[in-house]
Amino acid sequence: MNRVTPDIVRKAKRQGITALTAYDYPTARLLDEAGIDVLLVGDSLGMVVLGLPDTTGVGLDDILHHLRAVSRGVQRALLVADLPINTYRNPEEAIASAKKLIAAGAHAVKLEGGTARVEQIKAIANAGIPVMAHIGMLPQRVREEGGYKIKGKTSEESQSLVADAKAVENAGAFAVVLELVIPKVANEITQSIQIPTIGIGSGKGCDGQILVIHDLIGYSPWFIPKHVRPEAAVGDAISKAAAAFIAKVKGTSGNERERA
Repeated sequence: MNRVTPDIVRKAKRQGITALTAYDYPTARLLDEAGIDVLLVGDSLGMVVLGLPDTTGVGLDDILHHLRAVSRGVQRALLVADLPINTYRNPEEAIASAKKLIAAGAHAVKLEGGTARVEQIKAIANAGIPVMAHIGMLPQRVREEGGYKIKGKTSEESQSLVADAKAVENAGAFAVVLELVIPKVANEITQSIQIPTIGIGSGKGCDGQILVIHDLIGYSPWFIPKHVRPEAAVGDAISKAAAAFIAKVKGTSGNERERA
């Protein structure tokens, strides 16, 4: 079994890179055995696992806890872990935080930001740790921006995004996530850099796609992002299974329970 490496991903431009989040051992094992290229222990766990309103409440210890579990289920995929908010405010802090993620089982780390994070990306890469960048809509800035907003609507914004992509490539990132970027701009970015783009809500023109696993499988039916078409209805299946269990137990008489 050949393990997916950062170098393999870097060279997989236009080859349809597949990436999904994972936050626990069984999910990681199932996705790994299914053949997913990249698994991300993302700070999205704040919302889909911990019940927080956004990712800004996630700390490094949260990522480390889930990362250790996920790493036990991964044999083939490239395992990437998010650097959560306030863990890479300067190059020194970025290196220290990245090393903790690697020690917990990550093969690479991901951080948010383009030109503003060049020094952090350089520092981590120079320390021998592979870095995946993330530009476009930045979840860790959701409170400053007042919500999740699509990026690249104006000429100025699109030019800034292209500049961000080139900056993270030059800084040493092996790939870059494009989140909620206008498809036309995402395609322009993809064509303008040599490292692969991995899109989420950014159209089909990217070199690969990433989704939050809960969105893909319909685990949280009360919230389905506009850019996602669930491939399953796991949340509904869980509800039905629980309802069937409740009916079975409550429908059994006391005498029958005693005989059981």
